[in-house]
Amino acid sequence: MTIRDERPWIASYADGVPEDLPEQTGTLVDLIAASVRDYPQATALEFFAAETSYAELGELIERAAEGLRRQGVRKGDTVAIVLPNCPQHVVAFYAALRLGAIVVEHNPLYTPRELRHQFEDHGAKTVIAWDKTVATLQDFPMDVRPDTIVAVDLPSAMGLKTRILLNLPVKKARESKAALTTPAKGALAWKDLLAHGRLDRQHEGPAHEDIALIQYTSGTTGSPKGAVLTHRNLVANAAQSRAWVPTITRGDCTVYAVLPLFHAYGLTLCLTFAMSMGARLVLFPRFDPDLVLPVVKKHPPTFFPAVPPIYDRLTKAAQAKGVSLEGIEIAISGAMPLYSAIVDPWEAETKGFLVEGYGLSETSPVISANPVADNRKAGTIGLPLPGTEVRIVDPEDPTVVRSLGDEGELVVRGPQVFGGYWRKPDESAAVFADGWFRTGDIATLDDEGFIRIVDRIKELIITGGFNVAPSEVEDVLRRFPGVADVAIVGLPDDRSGEQVVAAVVVEDGADVDPEALRAFARAEMAAYKAPRRIEFVDELPRSLIGKVLRRQVRERLQATGTEG
Repeated sequence: MTIRDERPWIASYADGVPEDLPEQTGTLVDLIAASVRDYPQATALEFFAAETSYAELGELIERAAEGLRRQGVRKGDTVAIVLPNCPQHVVAFYAALRLGAIVVEHNPLYTPRELRHQFEDHGAKTVIAWDKTVATLQDFPMDVRPDTIVAVDLPSAMGLKTRILLNLPVKKARESKAALTTPAKGALAWKDLLAHGRLDRQHEGPAHEDIALIQYTSGTTGSPKGAVLTHRNLVANAAQSRAWVPTITRGDCTVYAVLPLFHAYGLTLCLTFAMSMGARLVLFPRFDPDLVLPVVKKHPPTFFPAVPPIYDRLTKAAQAKGVSLEGIEIAISGAMPLYSAIVDPWEAETKGFLVEGYGLSETSPVISANPVADNRKAGTIGLPLPGTEVRIVDPEDPTVVRSLGDEGELVVRGPQVFGGYWRKPDESAAVFADGWFRTGDIATLDDEGFIRIVDRIKELIITGGFNVAPSEVEDVLRRFPGVADVAIVGLPDDRSGEQVVAAVVVEDGADVDPEALRAFARAEMAAYKAPRRIEFVDELPRSLIGKVLRRQVRERLQATGTEG
């Protein structure tokens, strides 16, 4: 059997994409240092018209690293980041790594309960946080509360014109500023963290195999698990991503960060891939076509990673406002299925490519992508990246490899695959079979090497690119007065991929208001986890041992099609 028989995807690679990559060396610290060295005067970051060169970025990283060192951060410590997309996020990420510390990323829109759960797990005593989240962190119990909280004021990193507009004595300006920043008492200001000069050049940094990142992901139990990713994992995935787009020139490209940097997808393609390319990284704290389109006019992105709803909204907004999207060369979509109804208008407007990829937090995250070429296959997640191996196996016995075209569980191995979850040896062992990582997705592999996802073993709901564990939402809703039982499932949704839907059994004699139940859920967890639709049912289908059969719940709710 030849290599290409074992790896049929190689023959389908686009021109210029290598079959394999050499073993990557070095760390993420080396990655950013190379771009600072090679492109000192090029723009590294753009944020509301404020630009930061690579030389300036390198200086800020060294100063932030010295500030963190003075706060007691040492090699191997966990450092939490609770920030939206902003220049300080990029600086904080690389400054912590410069010390050999381990970064832990968090969604700044998480509720106090969700944030506390993660802090209880990783135990970080230093956190760099959006000033609007500081009070939440300070309210943690003493045994969880960080010792050092560095407060970041977002407007301070914006361009002069934006800052002037935010300070106008008018109601709209006051409201906009209040949404972006708030006074943070009892915290160390970001500017004060940077006030002590550069880190000593001789200070020891990380090694290739050291842990770089803990990326939280939801499991089937609903208990978030921290995927432990090393410098080796993340450097490899950045190199694999660069290899996939050989037409993009290092030092002469623009990447838009509309995906949150705290998410594995946004982190790799914006924080590591883009920075390794010497790219201009345009940062948006949230996606809004009115924020993105003015920048498109000046600096259209060469590379635009996002999710299907973003492409759809941006295409329609550009058409409505008469803004040309031409010049956007490559768009990579992930996190949910990509349909031709989105691809065709986007490619007509941009004259570029929009292709689908696939990955998981545990794989840094990218496993596969469609080729940026005419042979891409709609409805598939593409081909394994160079250096990545995949198999389709029997879900019950993963040592049994299925034939091409047959359904089975997708397993993967490669340099981007993690080694396990933070302090969870049993759960780590459970997701590996003979060295192959079990994705939990049922897929097929065709004779040209294209992978198609057909079902999900895990019952995670993916909405807007974020994972929602049904049992986590169920645990919250069961605390609402009058709720006897509940099952959470995901149903197809054109805008977000899937919507969170609740099937609720009400206690005898109780009257549960669906809007009140939704409001309760939103107060307890991030808004995307709260059910968009609530259906009241007499009972939930169960197995012989009493387990709720979510698949049957899903089928019944799809059949009703009405909203509660």
